[in-house]
Amino acid sequence: MTTHLTAKSLRSIYQLKVTLKGMRPPIWRRILVASTTKLDDIHLILQIVMGWTNSHLHEFIQGRDRYGEPDEDFPSDAQDETQYRLDQILKKEKEKLIYIYDFGDGWEHEVILEKVLPFETSAALPICLKGCRACPPEDIGGIGGYMMFLDAISDPEHPEHEVMLEWIAEDIEGPFDPEAFDLAEVNQLLQS
Repeated sequence: MTTHLTAKSLRSIYQLKVTLKGMRPPIWRRILVASTTKLDDIHLILQIVMGWTNSHLHEFIQGRDRYGEPDEDFPSDAQDETQYRLDQILKKEKEKLIYIYDFGDGWEHEVILEKVLPFETSAALPICLKGCRACPPEDIGGIGGYMMFLDAISDPEHPEHEVMLEWIAEDIEGPFDPEAFDLAEVNQLLQS
């Protein structure tokens, strides 16, 4: 008697919680992805759900292992992220992966495998289930720069108030709201 393995038995749905480290109150997202998603696609998913613009370098770290985009101009010891699936890195619930975006600003994200769910062929993946707070703007200067930016835009007496409002107006429509998170817009971007 032979056993037939189906695609269904070879993959799962991973529920991940992604938290931008060092931010208080926290900025986070909860997403569902196929366990077999390659790391380069996870990078693109994280860009969308967090609100980044994919304008900078990135890497994944787990323990001593590093994964990233190969670059002949900047060789590194990072392994080629296109060759690894998420289920090869995160195998059981509560395991963590670090995702670093923009080495200058140093945005470090903790990616936790919260749940391993049975795969459903009807599931529209990836999908964002929930999130909290807006992503900081690109090129803001890391956590310190973002905190200064928030102080400046919230205080009309701050010496940088007008400059910061003009600067952010070049990138977004309307005022910047650090508490805003548009789940429907994120999921529309994930499905496009």
